[in-house]
Amino acid sequence: MLYTLYEMQQASFAPFRYMADHGQQFFTDPRNPLSASPYGRFAAASFDMLEQLTRRYGKPKFGLDYTTRQGRQVGVSEEIIHRKPFGQLKYFKRHLTLEEQAASDDPKVLVVAPMSGHYATLLRGTVEALLPDHEVYITDWRDARAVPLKDGYFDLDDYVEYLIDWLSDLGSDVHILAVCQPCVPVYAAVALMNETGHKATPLSMTLMGGPIDTRKSPTEVNELAQNRPFEWFENHVVTTVPAPYAGVMRKVYPGFLQLAGFMSMNLGDHITKHQDMFEKLVTGDGESAEKTKTFYEEYRSVMDLTAEFYLQTIDIVFQRHLLPDGEWVSRGRLVNPKAITQTAIFAIEGELDDISGQGQTHAALDISVNLPDEKKEYFLAPSVGHYGIFNGRRWREVIAPKFKAFIRHHQS
Repeated sequence: MLYTLYEMQQASFAPFRYMADHGQQFFTDPRNPLSASPYGRFAAASFDMLEQLTRRYGKPKFGLDYTTRQGRQVGVSEEIIHRKPFGQLKYFKRHLTLEEQAASDDPKVLVVAPMSGHYATLLRGTVEALLPDHEVYITDWRDARAVPLKDGYFDLDDYVEYLIDWLSDLGSDVHILAVCQPCVPVYAAVALMNETGHKATPLSMTLMGGPIDTRKSPTEVNELAQNRPFEWFENHVVTTVPAPYAGVMRKVYPGFLQLAGFMSMNLGDHITKHQDMFEKLVTGDGESAEKTKTFYEEYRSVMDLTAEFYLQTIDIVFQRHLLPDGEWVSRGRLVNPKAITQTAIFAIEGELDDISGQGQTHAALDISVNLPDEKKEYFLAPSVGHYGIFNGRRWREVIAPKFKAFIRHHQS
């Protein structure tokens, strides 16, 4: 029913999108004398906003074709290293000369993108900052509505298995970086690999704004998940993918519901940003307006999650807190925080994070009781919200340098 209503809404918007597209073209055409008038700019901005608000957004591209390494511009291309039904391991290959490759000691980093409604491209800024001096890989998760039922199911335990498999592909000299939601499965994968002495156990694990223990400084998101019974999530936010999607009949938590939840949390802020963007479009400040527009094009690009993954995450992470309590059994194996003795851990939190409160990520250091103190590090980024931990100026200028120094220190 949820999906049917959503599709009906999208279909009803089609005439308005058509009108907005043509209206915008008409009022921005330099041959139109109205285009330079206040009325013309107001009309063009209005049509632009209408088009944005009614558009169906697809999967964005990373668009990272170049980076600058040691003062030289270097081409970058994307390669798929390992493909699985619900995701793929992507490599950002830098086109270095043979001499540069031979002399390079750039650390290898696996960036684990959230499976929380947005695509991996949400971490474009994260990858961009790492490319100049790192070999960068990323988990590129697939929209559940595009995965046929014949390809099976995917839950939180499968997520852990995917990570172990991909780390095995990358070898024994990898550093792993998790942003938000994947902090929990990344910690679990690393704990299991430490316990078995896996040859591809990561040298370091950096956890950024993740819900390791949501009982610490609970946010609105945490309280929603904690206060409602598990059955409520099964009955109210899980729906079935309709035809003609490839994943028809698959049970999912739809991306449009996740987006609506995110938008409602800071509705006033979103309204203010859109008002500001509209004013900039009217006054002709297209460059400033484009930055906001680019952000929302990424923000509104959402994907569905499998119902089993979503519900298991609610149960294990937000309601029963099995990881910090040392009680999570994944595929018959206890995820034991005490087993982490080799992999260095860096916990990063944002002072103003309204998704993962202060202390939730630091908990990873607290429960890793057998890891030496010299292999633990913590940083609370001042005046930084959730998104700013991994994107934007403070990420580039403050947080990324600390991350780079940490993994260099634990390179061997």
